[in-house]
Amino acid sequence: MDKAATATGVAPVLELRDITRHYAQGSETLKVFDNLNFSINAGQIVGLVGQSGSGKSSLLHIAGLLEKPTTGEVYIAGRNCVDLNDDARTKIRRFAIGFIYQFHHLLPEFTALENVIMPQMIAGVSHKDATVRAKSLLEKLGLGQRLEHRPPELSGGEQQRVAICRALANKPLVLLADEPTGNLDPKTSEAVHREFLHLIEDEGLAAVIATHNLDLAMKMHRVVNLEDGILKES
Repeated sequence: MDKAATATGVAPVLELRDITRHYAQGSETLKVFDNLNFSINAGQIVGLVGQSGSGKSSLLHIAGLLEKPTTGEVYIAGRNCVDLNDDARTKIRRFAIGFIYQFHHLLPEFTALENVIMPQMIAGVSHKDATVRAKSLLEKLGLGQRLEHRPPELSGGEQQRVAICRALANKPLVLLADEPTGNLDPKTSEAVHREFLHLIEDEGLAAVIATHNLDLAMKMHRVVNLEDGILKES
């Protein structure tokens, strides 16, 4: 458990306990990590670094309930989610977890505004309220004049900004991002990342951001390094 959480008595928003992940490779077993522990509180932004193939994406997938660990427990807001059925895990992902990937995966036939409205309506939010929330997020990332543009009409940086807004639309407790600016040129990447961090802080949620860019990682509250299956605070 995070020392700050222990000192204050605040329960972590996300906690991984004694996580192991093994994959079968023919007659051999590939061990990605053994007895990995990690926690994060609301309002913290953690940079997750490590070499390609170190298991960063697998760790995010386990934390986001997209993949089950071989052994161990995953707690979201104090609830152990590992043994929940698929419907229950889907519901938690919908309301408590936001995801951002290196590629935006926006729906090309819908506008920027519609892409951010849609996940809210799926979660049961009225169209009116979803529109207000979507506009607010998009405007905070400088897309107020691009609301009615479809993804093919937006630049790479603009598309990723829309994807960020979509991930935050349902006010998740924790945000998981896997190289969110890795597909952008360095100048655009830095600008999007800076705006991204400001928006996360405004929202007050916990965020784990995997990145190869150590300069960007060092701008976060904490940095953890995944190496040889071990997660270490940097």
